[in-house]
Amino acid sequence: MAPSTIIAVFFLWVGSLLMVQGGDPTISFEWKVTYGTISPLGVPVKGILINGQFPGPNINSTTNNNVIVNVFNNLDEPFLLTWSGVQHRKNPWQDGVLGTNCPIPPGTNYTYKFQVKDQIGSYMYYPVTGMHKAVGGFGGLRINSRLLIPVPYADPADDYTIIAGDFFNKGHTTLKKILESGRNLGRCDGVHINGKVAKGDGSDEPLFTMEAGKTYKYRICNAGLKTSLNVRFQGHNMKLVEMEGSHTVQNDYESLDVHVGQCFSVLVTADQEPKDYFVVASTRFTKQEVTATGVIRYTNGKGTPSPKLPPPPVGWAWSLNQFRTFRWNLTASAARPNPQGSYKYGSVNITRTIKLANTAQKVDGKLRYAINGASYVEPTTPLKLAEYYGVADKVFKYDTIPDDPPAEITKITMEPIVLNLTHRNFMEIIFENRETAIQSYHLCGYAFFAVAVETGQWSPEKRKNYNLLDAVSRHTIQVFPKSWAAILLSFDNCGMWNIRSEIWDRRYLGQQLYVSVLSPNKSLRDEYNMPEGALVCGVVENMPRPPPAYT
Repeated sequence: MAPSTIIAVFFLWVGSLLMVQGGDPTISFEWKVTYGTISPLGVPVKGILINGQFPGPNINSTTNNNVIVNVFNNLDEPFLLTWSGVQHRKNPWQDGVLGTNCPIPPGTNYTYKFQVKDQIGSYMYYPVTGMHKAVGGFGGLRINSRLLIPVPYADPADDYTIIAGDFFNKGHTTLKKILESGRNLGRCDGVHINGKVAKGDGSDEPLFTMEAGKTYKYRICNAGLKTSLNVRFQGHNMKLVEMEGSHTVQNDYESLDVHVGQCFSVLVTADQEPKDYFVVASTRFTKQEVTATGVIRYTNGKGTPSPKLPPPPVGWAWSLNQFRTFRWNLTASAARPNPQGSYKYGSVNITRTIKLANTAQKVDGKLRYAINGASYVEPTTPLKLAEYYGVADKVFKYDTIPDDPPAEITKITMEPIVLNLTHRNFMEIIFENRETAIQSYHLCGYAFFAVAVETGQWSPEKRKNYNLLDAVSRHTIQVFPKSWAAILLSFDNCGMWNIRSEIWDRRYLGQQLYVSVLSPNKSLRDEYNMPEGALVCGVVENMPRPPPAYT
């Protein structure tokens, strides 16, 4: 074997070891993805199951665990899962979006290997191929704190996951055809809670049980396609303790707005008369409110839930005001022993500001959604693969949209969108919603500080209103109609990372982009090499594998 070949093989071997960190516990899963009939709203629909389950199985992990998930695709179409909120430090190859990964072909498998490095909190996984997310393939992913780092509340009696979302009875194939014909999805047919809706006639099995006098943790995630939800517990308050990956100041709430892609963790104390109660999820910002309920049963309790449900809030001003009550717990430790507030993000100088303005327009008679005048088109070659193989110029161009879009956007282009960012730059991103529907934006690979959400248009003078002390560190932020949101973060995680609308018809029709953060020193301290077993497709499918890019 030639010396150069030996060196290349050695670096590939080292890279594969780095992806699953030695010394930290490993948890492994075998998942089979199949079709199956589901009927969350009482109408049979061709769903997508993981190990026969809808929603899919929970992943229960602890900070720094290595996670191995072998996914076998038994569908008759390509399939790909993303791990929403998992930061994949130095490891974009496991992110599971179409800008970094080829989808898993039918009848084959792919093994994800990633570490939940320096994270705690509540997250989700879900499919990004086609409209698969509409009919399943999603589930909860929790990252528990290590025993040596105390959480700022007593251990709950139990830990429950609520996966709620809107649902469309048309099925994923029909929904995809609707979008490709140039229309949006319209209104949902209903809402589910963990794939079910209680009948309320006394025959419902409980989703969860509680014992009087004890406190329980509920992880609440909105896995829907496009509709914000308000969640409340009949007769009980919620104490917010975590938001995505951060401990929060522990305020009490009667109800919480959970926007698409977001996850909250709350404590609920069983301090009422022992009987059944409803957990309620209802749509927000829709012309017609749709509500789903699930039963929570007190152990040894007697009595069905009251048919009188706690009322939902009205209007999005209420939701904006609630956002302003969310605060980072500065004294609590998260994944590391040092307090969250030891990082003074408000004192770091901003090196670049990017404003991302979303608009909608017809192109060739079909509806498209755009960011800064460009509507994202998914290339057949994942962007990261093209970059790694040195053929990026055959797939996309960098920086095709301006950092500061014009006040009036009259034309939409259709192309891949990739912003070239400098490693470790501390940046400000402004999401400007110029439309009349609520937005929810997600950033892969990072947590950011959501320092402001306000009405109107952003200008530099608005910075005086930023929360530069205790804004919550999170990965998904809502933007209200004709409003803006500002986030701050350091782009210190090398890779190709997706910024997308979590409103799924908008994402599908173009409201997403990618940011490329390259290691200036080509160092394994910054980014791992392409792993053995990575799927290849598009223009690189038959190209020889390049030597390791990072050493």
